[in-house]
Amino acid sequence: MAEVLSALPRVEEREVADAAALDALLRGADRPFVLRGLVADWPLVRAGLQSADAARAYLLDRAVPAPFTVSVAAPDSGGRMYYDDAMEMNFRTSKGSLPTIFAKMAEGEGQADAPAIYLASIDVHDFFRGLHEANHVDLSGRDALASIWIGTRTRIAAHNDFPDNLACCAAGRRRFTLFPPDQFRNLYLGPIDNTPAGRAISMVDFADPDFAAHPRFREALDHALVAELDPGDALFIPSMWWHHVEGLADFNILLNYWWRDTPRYLGQPQDALNHAILAIRDLPAKDRAIWRDLFDHYVFNADDSVTAHIPPKARSVLDRLTPESAGRLRAFLLRTLSR
Repeated sequence: MAEVLSALPRVEEREVADAAALDALLRGADRPFVLRGLVADWPLVRAGLQSADAARAYLLDRAVPAPFTVSVAAPDSGGRMYYDDAMEMNFRTSKGSLPTIFAKMAEGEGQADAPAIYLASIDVHDFFRGLHEANHVDLSGRDALASIWIGTRTRIAAHNDFPDNLACCAAGRRRFTLFPPDQFRNLYLGPIDNTPAGRAISMVDFADPDFAAHPRFREALDHALVAELDPGDALFIPSMWWHHVEGLADFNILLNYWWRDTPRYLGQPQDALNHAILAIRDLPAKDRAIWRDLFDHYVFNADDSVTAHIPPKARSVLDRLTPESAGRLRAFLLRTLSR
């Protein structure tokens, strides 16, 4: 199947000369694109090109003396961080010192029976001193969360994220297989409340798809794009695009930025979906139809007619949300959910 993924249409490649050009490219972008060599001048990238040991030493020199959360899967997982037969996670998560974790990674390099070891979504600012200052992308004032992902050969099931994402390969190699947001039905998503990392994932094994169990995955592949990143390359993943991620080298480092164009005081759409499942999905059909109309009126098709008959000062959360009104609404929800 690796040959099939490699043969898929490639993500479009673009070029930027400076931060202003990158800003212009990112504004309004609704499809993924690759930027070759965007971060090739990072010291971390240069260290990784020397060796995995040099990259690890670079990070260790800047790591804070704090426990790091690490996930470890057995050698027979094939690097796939996924479920076991009982729908529990097939990896164990614990905390350890970064020197100890890195030593285990180095010990397994080149070994066919080595466990898969993965440090996922480590906050760059909280866990490293000076790493961001020496290795970052100028995102023209975007309020981005910077995270680093460090691992051996791993396969991360297809999932999506609500924020926009700029993923930068700092060491090793990464392959991303991407699908437009509307392909979720063809990816056979698993539970939304029992997930490896908080987002529902595809139940399809991309290394060995079971087309009898997942026939619509063929349709998904018709819409798929692939991007293979070398050190220094970056990939923009628009919000809600599905992406399957593989670490192709014995040691891989990815640094990514997440941001959203809407204010942080707004809620997470996934929370609304979870609450709708709790409160609406199992109602009788006639009641669900009424609530569908209400959602269309107040949310999906909302326009000025929703509030035109209400005095402006009395519209409260029906008006465009502000930090204050969003805070009141959040407090109201917490009170009602805690009953």
